[in-house]
Amino acid sequence: MKNAIAITLCVLAVIAATRILIPPQPLSTPTGGSQAEHPVFEHAVKIAHWISNAPKHSSIFAAPPVNVVVDADVGITEQSSISINKNGQEYGRGDTAIDANKKTMRRKMDAAAPDGLYSVRYRACWTEGNCENGSFQFAIDRRLAGNFEDHVGRPDIPPDIGISIENNAFVPKMIRIRKHTRVIWTNNDTVDHSVNTDTYPSNSYFPKQNSIALKPKEAFEVVFSEVGEYPYHDNSPGDKMIGSILVEE
Repeated sequence: MKNAIAITLCVLAVIAATRILIPPQPLSTPTGGSQAEHPVFEHAVKIAHWISNAPKHSSIFAAPPVNVVVDADVGITEQSSISINKNGQEYGRGDTAIDANKKTMRRKMDAAAPDGLYSVRYRACWTEGNCENGSFQFAIDRRLAGNFEDHVGRPDIPPDIGISIENNAFVPKMIRIRKHTRVIWTNNDTVDHSVNTDTYPSNSYFPKQNSIALKPKEAFEVVFSEVGEYPYHDNSPGDKMIGSILVEE
């Protein structure tokens, strides 16, 4: 009996010492959040004649893209289609359109689409007769608007906003503006630069945002009349300059 009591006391002593050395850990409770916080992207499915798409696969936008675009290196026919889906709901608006070059197809996106992960599934039918299916994903997280230089909340909102091209960079790199604002890029560098809408090399997301090569002191301007985000870059060889315009009501 005495031995049993002694053993029990030893066990209790060990447990007490363990609790001192390793304090009890609180229970962890899973935290919620939107899909855009930590999106998990599937692998993109690229078709044989694919060149590029916009938005880029696995990119995260601060607002719904104005449209979704797929580019190919052969002719695309009217039988082609684009679906923009989130949790089983379609956020594409209107019909899929084929550009005049017959190598780009696009579809408008709902400007009120909520934050989260979106899957784009497209069917590209070629002039040579066959069709192929491809897919990619992107996400929307409106909290990213805080990363843009704000020209919306200013008390004196100017009709024009200037962006300087200097030291191989767009300055400012990211701006937030009202709809119908004119943005003017001026090349203040010592070499030629360009302003090109995504995605390289097709530059087809918002074609009006494609400039010719701008020599030093030359300027290029665009009026943005539709809400959404407009990512862009410089097509000049060797440059890795990028920027983005966030347009709001």
